[in-house]
Formats: sequence, structure tokens, C-alpha cells
Amino acid sequence: MENGKKARASREIAIYGQENVEQTVRIAKMNLAIHGLSGDIRLGNTYYEDLHKSIGKFDFVMANPEFNVSGIDYERIKDDPRFPYGLPKSGNRGTDNGNYVWIQIFLSALNNKGRAGFVMANSASDAGHSEKEIRQKMVEDGLVDVIVAVGPNMFYNVALPVTLWFLDRGKKKTDRKNKILFIDARNIYRQIDRAHRDWTDEQIEQIANIVRSYRGENGKKYQNIKGLCKVATTDEVKKAGYSLNPGRYVGVTDNGNGDEGNFGEKVKKLHSELKGLTGEAHELENKIFDNLKKLDI
Repeated sequence: MENGKKARASREIAIYGQENVEQTVRIAKMNLAIHGLSGDIRLGNTYYEDLHKSIGKFDFVMANPEFNVSGIDYERIKDDPRFPYGLPKSGNRGTDNGNYVWIQIFLSALNNKGRAGFVMANSASDAGHSEKEIRQKMVEDGLVDVIVAVGPNMFYNVALPVTLWFLDRGKKKTDRKNKILFIDARNIYRQIDRAHRDWTDEQIEQIANIVRSYRGENGKKYQNIKGLCKVATTDEVKKAGYSLNPGRYVGVTDNGNGDEGNFGEKVKKLHSELKGLTGEAHELENKIFDNLKKLDI
């Protein structure tokens, strides 16, 4: 950022944060200082402590939480107003997993026009039982705005592919109320080295422009692109079991050989070919044994 922009940003935005590791708090403050910013970053366990009294307070929330955390003491937070959709259940109705605890913490912090963007484990997009019930309520309440699938090796500390979630409390009053934009960006990346990838500025702009056109923010008409992006209705998401996996909606790009990328048809075709090859292998095996018998081997 240029100096003028840094000065303007420091006057126009207020930054708040909470972190459970003291060293990470110091790193966050240092990172803000490097960019000419400051913030109220506090030390505390976000599961059990809401140090900023955050409910309904913020215009924007950004986060990269720890995935699939187990061992959260749900008894301590069972009456916490940050979890309006309830808490994930363990046992035969779910798993001991904190992903939907995080998601509701981010959602509850937004004001009535607030937006949240965060990184989440892929498993959260299709999780079942009580987690599915929470996801269903969020979809039906028109809070989920954009979901982006990201390929592996995009983070230095996480090699697995991830999903970017974008929530928007303000979309309820727009024509996007009953729609969700799905983007499959797994094939968009720059290879840095064997184990690391990133997005170039141009690639980030490409993805951002898809979102802007969907939201009507850049004057360009949005279009679905097979294999890349699709706007799905709430009814379509319902029919897909409230899955938020972009691959369920965007489809697969035609490879130019008349193959429309129908996974089910591909499997049937491959299975048929495998059966044929297996039959041929058995026939050849019998012929070999017959010939060995004739040779008394």
C-alpha cells in the first residue's frame, strides 16, 4: 500500500482480534504495524470468551481457524448467544468437531449488513447429522453467499485442499437472497515449488470479478461457466442434501471429445471395459494352461 492509503486506512478502519496463543498475538500486532495499522488484539480462548462483546458488532470478519478441533467443552457454552443454531452433537448424532462452532462465532459477530470470509476444512461442506442441520438453517436463512473450492498446497501449514466460505447478512434484502455462488478454483494456481502454490494478482482478480459480477458490483453480467462457477438456487442446494461442495454444482469442463464429464457414465463405461478385459484375461489364462498341458509342462 502507498503511504497515503496506509494513513487513510488507519483512520477509516478499526481492527479487533482475539487469539489463544500469546506469541501469535504479538505476530498479529507486528504484522499490522508493518502495514501501518494498529488493532485491539487480545489474548483469550475464543470458544469460551468473547472479549470484544462481538455479537452483531462488525462490518467484516476474516479468519483462518484451526480445523476439526475436538474436545471443546460444549457444556460451558450451551447457553452462549453466539450459537443461535445450536452446537454440534457427538455420539450417534454427529462428531466431536468444532468447525460449526467457528462458523457460528464468525456469523454472530456480523451486523445486519456484515460480511465474513474464512478458510474452512472441506469436510464442513458436506458434514452430516447435527452439522448438516446447522448448515441447512444457514442456507435457508439466506446467509451463505459464496463458496470457493481451493486446491492443495496453498497454505504453508496445511497441505490439504480447503474451502473458502463467504457469509453475508445483507444479501437477504437483495435478489441473491435465495442464491449461492459456487466457484471451483482448484485448477487456478501458480506452482511455486513442488510443495507450494499460490494465486497471482491476476488470478485473484479473476476470481474476485466472478463474485463482483454475481453481486452486481462491476457492471458486468454474470454467466455460469461449466467447470468453474455456477449460481445455484436454495432449492437446488436442498435437492443436493444441503451440500456446499462446489463440485456438486459447477460440473466438469467438456474436454472437446464429446465427453460431458458425467462421472456416473464414466464409471459405468470403465466398469464395462474392466469386465471385458477381465474376461479376456481369463480366456488367455485358460489357453495358456491348455497349451502347457499339451506340452506336458
